[in-house]
Amino acid sequence: MTTVEKKAEKHKAFNGLQRKETLEAMAQQQFDVIVIGGGITGAGIALDAQSRGLRTALIEMQDFASGTSSRSTKLVHGGLRYLKQLDVKVVAEVGKERAIVYENGPHVTTPEWMLLPFYKGGTFGKLSTSLGLRVYDFLAGVKRSERRKMFSPDVTLQHEPLLKKKDLRGGGYYVEYRTDDARLTIEVMKKAVELGAMVVNYAKVEELLVKDGTLLGVRVVDQLAAGGGTEGGKAGKDQTASYALYASKVVNAAGPWVDTLREMDRSKQGKTLHLTKGVHLVFDQSRFPLGQAIYFDTPDGRMVFAIPRDGKTYVGTTDTNYKGDIANPRITLADRTYVLRAANEMFPSLGLTEADVESSWTGLRPLIHQEGKDPSEISRRDEIFVSASGLISMAGGKLTGYRKMAESVVNQIAAMLVAEGKVSAALPPSRTKTLPISGGEVGGSAQLAPFLRSKVSQGLRLGLTEPEAMLLAQRYGSNVDTVFALLEQHRGEAARRGMPASVLAALVYAIECEMVVKPADFFIRRTGALFFDIAWARQWKAPAAAFLAERFGWSEAQTAAYTAELEQLLHEAVHPLEA
Repeated sequence: MTTVEKKAEKHKAFNGLQRKETLEAMAQQQFDVIVIGGGITGAGIALDAQSRGLRTALIEMQDFASGTSSRSTKLVHGGLRYLKQLDVKVVAEVGKERAIVYENGPHVTTPEWMLLPFYKGGTFGKLSTSLGLRVYDFLAGVKRSERRKMFSPDVTLQHEPLLKKKDLRGGGYYVEYRTDDARLTIEVMKKAVELGAMVVNYAKVEELLVKDGTLLGVRVVDQLAAGGGTEGGKAGKDQTASYALYASKVVNAAGPWVDTLREMDRSKQGKTLHLTKGVHLVFDQSRFPLGQAIYFDTPDGRMVFAIPRDGKTYVGTTDTNYKGDIANPRITLADRTYVLRAANEMFPSLGLTEADVESSWTGLRPLIHQEGKDPSEISRRDEIFVSASGLISMAGGKLTGYRKMAESVVNQIAAMLVAEGKVSAALPPSRTKTLPISGGEVGGSAQLAPFLRSKVSQGLRLGLTEPEAMLLAQRYGSNVDTVFALLEQHRGEAARRGMPASVLAALVYAIECEMVVKPADFFIRRTGALFFDIAWARQWKAPAAAFLAERFGWSEAQTAAYTAELEQLLHEAVHPLEA
């Protein structure tokens, strides 16, 4: 068996076409751990638990990373602004995690020099910026080559000429890490699957299974079969779509839905979640030709990022209290106006308008409520709650700290299992600090550049253009050989369908190795196209939907429903709510 075939075999359990079979198999066994929630927190917990020898299952009621974990600022960053709040513990913990996340998956995480300009009368001055960045470097354990530098006004403008010149006093220069949050989540999840974890999307917990006051498992409903989805075909609730899953421990890593599950458990008391909303706008580089990532303060004292990425520039975020639909938070006219005003204040020569916004996204932060604090002041610390029934809930936290959060949860599970006599010996310590995620086996960050050059050359020999080959190599990392093999296998079919072979290969890989079951899964979470290449998404949405319909055997009604779902999301990315 070749290396490519071995990788494909490992990913079989993550095949969208075998999703129902996976769910049925999960109902036939006893697990050590069931994780509820397929965002980065749940994925991290599944990987840590499975890598330590615990039989692990994960269920997600929507698609993986469909909530907060595809709607962040897409930075693995140390939280410089938390120094303003004197939240030293958060800065120290997550700051050190940045380099670990990078080394374990350099194909989805990239060092990004960030410029923090400071102005007369602004939040930051020369002394506070210099001191703050020096403390940040110390707390985060930043390596020498990435430690902060201080610039004069002239040098600051050389790095980014679009910056507002009036009252500029200089700039601080330091490193953060840019990531694709959804792909990071998928790669962590895939690694857990490679090690033996069983995971399923579109499986919603409808009941916690409790006996004599002790939580024994969960009853889940297959959302696709129950709602006329890809594997059901009937409208209404199909009783065969309900499955009982059992485990020694159940972890609630449901992000914004953590308190919903705590209510189901009748344990929502004491500390609760406080949801805040963050909005980002995307512009084409032809209209917003930003060459340097910028972190700047706004007149109301908030901090905002402007970041160049893949021919686009995105700006955000807002931070407002949220009480609406958790599953589908929307950008409002007020959100858009706020971000546009902030961008035009810092980059006044651009004169950006609503018409310049190509796309947007809106995400929720599941923070732990702190009485009397504004959204931006609430700590990003994480905390574990254990209820009387044994439900283990993980609340708060940041994308950057996902690995440490997972380690803490699994440490707690291990201690509980030992105390209850359910394991004969203590679990080994966490392995994830030096465990490459799926696609990350490129030899570490030092070998990423030669790896990419090699794969681009290989792609050129397969008839790809250099940009096509680079995009696939960067997106899939060490898994790109599987994509290249699919490209060769489906070249003729791609031609018949009028699609580039690279697009069809990515789609097939997403179905067979990343549990894609809907067009939205592919165009949002697996490729990020809806955010950063919305024209590409519009161009290939119809042939992609037709291919998915054939592979899954959809009815005309199902095809229409899934196509309409993607159309609605494309519309919402561009058109805000009135209020």
